[in-house]
Order: sequence, then structure tokens, then C-alpha cells
Amino acid sequence: MSKDINKKLGKRIKELRKIKGFSQEQFAEAIDIATNSLSLIETGNGFMTLATLEKMCRALNVEPYEIFKFHEDVNKQQMYEYLKHKLEFIKDDEIKLRSAYSFFQNLI
Repeated sequence: MSKDINKKLGKRIKELRKIKGFSQEQFAEAIDIATNSLSLIETGNGFMTLATLEKMCRALNVEPYEIFKFHEDVNKQQMYEYLKHKLEFIKDDEIKLRSAYSFFQNLI
């Protein structure tokens, strides 16, 4: 069980690091750990101290809960169906619909 959590945590850290545009070397330097230590964390084969977690949060500009917010594996069709369902749900709420419309306009 803990191995699964380590893998999910490592995957999430790697995802956030890439979103923020850090290479593994740059991120390791920013949080003051060795690159191979970061690699172990990102692959789920190592763990970090709370001090390192705090440094990660600062470097990534995220709250700690965001690092532990794991995404389930879904395929493109599932994502599309989920979004379609949510849009159907808000179709009569003009404020929510405008907000979604604005969000999608800014994606492209």
C-alpha cells in the first residue's frame, strides 16, 4: 500500500515540476537535494523529509495538499464524457456557464 502512495506522490511531484518548467536538475538544486535523490522520490523508490516537502511547495508555488492531490488514470473518452456531463449540469446556470465559456476560450 505505501509503495503505491510513494509512486503516486512521485508521479505528482514530477508532473508539477514539469508544469512549472523545471528540469530535474534545476528542481533538485532549487530544493537543495541531489538529483539522484529527486529521481528516487519521483519514481516512488524514495521519500522526502518534511523540510524537503516544504521546499518543494515553495519552489512549485503550491500548497502541500496540492502535491497530495492524485489524479486517477482516465482515458480521453472518459475525460470528454465527464466534461460533457458537467456542461449539461450547468447549462441553465448562466454564471457558471459564462465562467466555463471564458475558461475554454482562454485554452486555445
